[in-house]
This record gives sequence, C-alpha cells and structure tokens, in this order.
Amino acid sequence: MIVKTMTAEEVWKYYQKDIAAAEQRIKETLGTVAPAIAMVGRHLLEGGGKRIRPLLAILSSKISGYSGEKSSILACCAESIHTASLLHDDVVDGASMRRGQPSAHSLWGNQIAVLVGDYLYSNALWLANSFQSQKIMDALSNATVRMSEGELIQLSKKGSREISEENYMNIIKGKTAILMSAACRCGAVLADAPQEKENALESFGLKLGMAFQMADDILDYMAEEKILGKNLGKDIEEGKITLPLIYLLREASPDEVEKVRVIIKAEELTKEDLSYILDLLTKYKSIEKSYEKANAILNEAKAELRIFEDSMEKTALLSISDYSLRREK
Repeated sequence: MIVKTMTAEEVWKYYQKDIAAAEQRIKETLGTVAPAIAMVGRHLLEGGGKRIRPLLAILSSKISGYSGEKSSILACCAESIHTASLLHDDVVDGASMRRGQPSAHSLWGNQIAVLVGDYLYSNALWLANSFQSQKIMDALSNATVRMSEGELIQLSKKGSREISEENYMNIIKGKTAILMSAACRCGAVLADAPQEKENALESFGLKLGMAFQMADDILDYMAEEKILGKNLGKDIEEGKITLPLIYLLREASPDEVEKVRVIIKAEELTKEDLSYILDLLTKYKSIEKSYEKANAILNEAKAELRIFEDSMEKTALLSISDYSLRREK
C-alpha cells in the first residue's frame, strides 16, 4: 500500500536506516591519520543537522528504481560537500555559532577549519570517482564550483543595497540549490533512469533548494532564537541582503531606505536597529511577499515529480518539500 501523506518526522523515521548508513560512511571517511579531521568531524556530526542532502540522494535513487547500497556513498558525498561549505562559510562570516553550538573555527582556529573543509571537499570527489560515472563527477564537481561562485558573489555584494531580486536568485542557486540539484540528479544517474526523469529530479532539486534557502533567509527575521540556534538579524549584521530586505527596500520611503542603509553598514546591530527593520518588514508585508515567492517556486519543484508514479519515495519527497518552507529552523 502506498502512503499518500507523511509528515517530515515520519519521513526521517522511515528512512533512518538509510540515513544512518550514510552517516557511517561519513564517520569512516573521518578516520584518517590526521587527528584534527576526526575531532572536527565528530563535532559537526554530533551537532545535528537535517541531513536533507543525503536524504534527497537516497530518495532520488529509490524513486528511480535503485535498491543497492551505493546510494549511501552518494549521500556521504553530498553531505561531505555541504559540511565543507559550512566550515568555510563560518570562517568567511566570522560566525561564532553553528546549529546552536560553537563553530569549528571558534574552537580550533581558522587554519584547521579551512583545512578540514578542504579535506571533505577533496574526499567527496575522490569517493564520487568510485562510481566510474562521468555524469556523477560532472554534477558534484560543478556543484562545488557553483557553490564557491555563489559565496563569492554574495561576498562582493556585502552591504550593497543595489542587489536585485535576480542577483539574489543567482546567489542562492549557487550557494544552496545547486548541491541539492546535484544530489537528486546523481540519484537518478545511479539508477540509470531515463533522461527525462534525470532532468526532472535535477530541476526538482534546484527549485527545492531555492525555496529552502529563501525560507532560511526569512527565518533570520522571525524565528525564535533558541530554536534557530543563532541571533535574529544575523544576515543584516553580516551585510547580507536577502529577499525580505530586497522587497522592503523596493517599497520604503527615501528616508527609510537611507536609515536601513546606515544600519546595514554599521559594525554592530543593536536591538533598536533590529526592531526598526522588523517594523518596516511588517509595514510593507515583506515577509509575506517572500513566502509567496518561495511557495511559488516550491510548487514548481513539486510539479517536476508528476513524471513519477505514486510511491513511498514520491510521497516522502513531497513531504520534504513542504517541510522546507514550514520549518522553524
């Protein structure tokens, strides 16, 4: 019997063995001659995380007809690349916290954090080579390139209120969506799925990833700090102009725009400044507009799955899609 609906919690519970197999693969890759790798790796694994990318790789392979054990290797590759990017991002941003606990670089310094990130990137691509698939290598290596480009573009736009919605969409495609897209596409490749199904999963992952990052950026303004695991307004403090602020700056008066610009440029975000921004976001319904945009993209993502027959995996992918926009952290 095919289950038509599942909560996100039910999805994770149902596929826990598959996720655990991927985590075991990751632990094995950390057991090297360099103690720092295992030390930092344990810190990151024990810090939790949603394991969205491994789950997408596993579900995409299963929905495409694959039932072997290599999906855990693919899931390990996707999560390793993601973890490497987090290590590097925290160094670039100077972030002291990650998932509610001290970031790796704040505990062991920038050098170790960067080098462990380098190791995880390199090891992921080395593992991917075991598939002997040019498509998988292309997808994962392209993802690492695009992720770096996305972060560099965002860094170059830091503090600039001139960033457009198009600029923003290109940034989130690179920094977040491209890896989810690659994880989904590689799952189809592993199953030797028809090209149209491979394309559908690739597009699904890209659009899901965009909606996921948009939700992340919205949460920066409205989540509970204890649940979020970081301070509200962290993006503003780091000079990152995300979709809610883009919509706000479109509607605000010249005086309001100027004050927002000063706040963005300031070295420290005060409670008063954050309150001022939050009031403007409410005034111009910027959060609601951002959710509407994210939901529209998410609906496009879900539509990509119409090519697949009903199955447990299809239900799970649709559930994860809904979760990506309705989560609290």
